[in-house]
Amino acid sequence: EAMTVNFGAIAEAYRGKRVLVTGHTGFKGGWLSLWLSEMGADVTGVSLPPVGDRSLFDSAAIADLVDHRIADIRIAEDFGEAAQGCEPDLLIHMAAQSLVRPSYEDPVGTIATNVTGTAVVLDWARRASSAKGIIVVTSDKCYENHEWPWPYRENDALGGADPYSASKGCTEIVASAEARLNAAHGTASVSDDAATALEDAAQSLARRLGVDHLEFRNRSARHPDWPTQELYCTFRKAIL
Repeated sequence: EAMTVNFGAIAEAYRGKRVLVTGHTGFKGGWLSLWLSEMGADVTGVSLPPVGDRSLFDSAAIADLVDHRIADIRIAEDFGEAAQGCEPDLLIHMAAQSLVRPSYEDPVGTIATNVTGTAVVLDWARRASSAKGIIVVTSDKCYENHEWPWPYRENDALGGADPYSASKGCTEIVASAEARLNAAHGTASVSDDAATALEDAAQSLARRLGVDHLEFRNRSARHPDWPTQELYCTFRKAIL
């Protein structure tokens, strides 16, 4: 049975949304930026300049449709400066070294872009805190290649015999770690305003549930008048 796509509903979902696309000067990122613009999204793109003089980015005049910004995602300061002020509702991370053969010629650069670059982008998104959704695009090459006749599944082992595949497996691990970063022991805040909002929300929830007390865990007390308990021990030992 053929699947029916309701483009009207999709357009309604994206209309007016602020979307940050990394890698918008590439082939897939360019097509995605075109489609999002057609759906009515407010698109900001952060990427390296397009490669070659016959790129889709130039041919389709994508710079006229999106807020076009240049940055190297491997450098946190560079990316942060380029992305400053865009406050996306949705982040779609597509920037990558996306070819197998060049990964043999420059394995360090491939890993730096695909692994460190992903960590830089996701760490920025976590601190920016405006994004309600994050999509990280990798590859089926992230899985250990067993030459199976069937498609790989998301619970198959990650791996890779070449630098590109290995970098994509690492990208998956980095994305998973970032997703869990704030969920390990509750929600972490990255500013005083966010911490205050979280405390107010937690106290409101405690009152509704009728709990006896709340426990806030922080290495340094934010409220000197609140009761505290020493839970952390920091020590040093000389290594001879």
